Amino acid sequence: MRRAAIEAGSRIMEIYGAADFEVRAKSDASPVTEADEAADALIRAALGGAFPGVTIVTEEAAESHALTARDFLIVDPLDGTKEFIQRRGDFTVNIAWVENGRPVRGVVYAPAKGRMFYTLPDGTAVEESGAFDPDTPGPQRALAVSHPDNGALVVVASKSHRDQATDDYISRYRVADFTGAGSSLKFCLVAAGEADLYPRLGRTMEWDTAAGHAVLAGAGGQVVRFDDHTPLLYGKPGYENPFFIAFAPGVELKAG
Repeated sequence: MRRAAIEAGSRIMEIYGAADFEVRAKSDASPVTEADEAADALIRAALGGAFPGVTIVTEEAAESHALTARDFLIVDPLDGTKEFIQRRGDFTVNIAWVENGRPVRGVVYAPAKGRMFYTLPDGTAVEESGAFDPDTPGPQRALAVSHPDNGALVVVASKSHRDQATDDYISRYRVADFTGAGSSLKFCLVAAGEADLYPRLGRTMEWDTAAGHAVLAGAGGQVVRFDDHTPLLYGKPGYENPFFIAFAPGVELKAG
């Protein structure tokens, strides 16, 4: 999974560095670029070889959205396409392994930011630094969520999908600082202790969240449904998520 993410990231950055690249609209009007499609093909080939017979669900392979399995791999080859198009750098490669509805392994690689987060075999989460050699992992730093101060929380929210409902919900907390981030980096900022709370009151798909969710869980964090604060689970029909809240334990969650 790590190798596939790095190789996909390299291909994405080749296209990102070009003077121009192809952008078109998908059937749901969301944008897709040649980088999304190139990374998707690369990752599916790599995972198919490494995990023969395992169900692989990816954003760009529409036929995979009808597949169902108890345990499966789920991929967003380029999460944050809008950030990619606008050359903001807040885009990631997301690869996750789901067991019985829970993402237990995940890799989140932000090639333009030079940040990579993933889970280890023991379930803990780390951030790797260095050259991101596909064959040789660099130095790793263990990730752990913050010990939140409910009188001075740090909140992270989307750069591209911020809306009034999100602002209204955040206003119910005592916030000391606010940061914006794109893609699944928001989960990773909470996992790294750089933020305490990430509420998402908008449409997301499981491939958007599974890898970041796994990393956050490995750092001691939680992701729950917005409506009833029960755990966010995976393998839902159509792979669509409800609204959710990602947070460091100790945050006093407000009702939806």
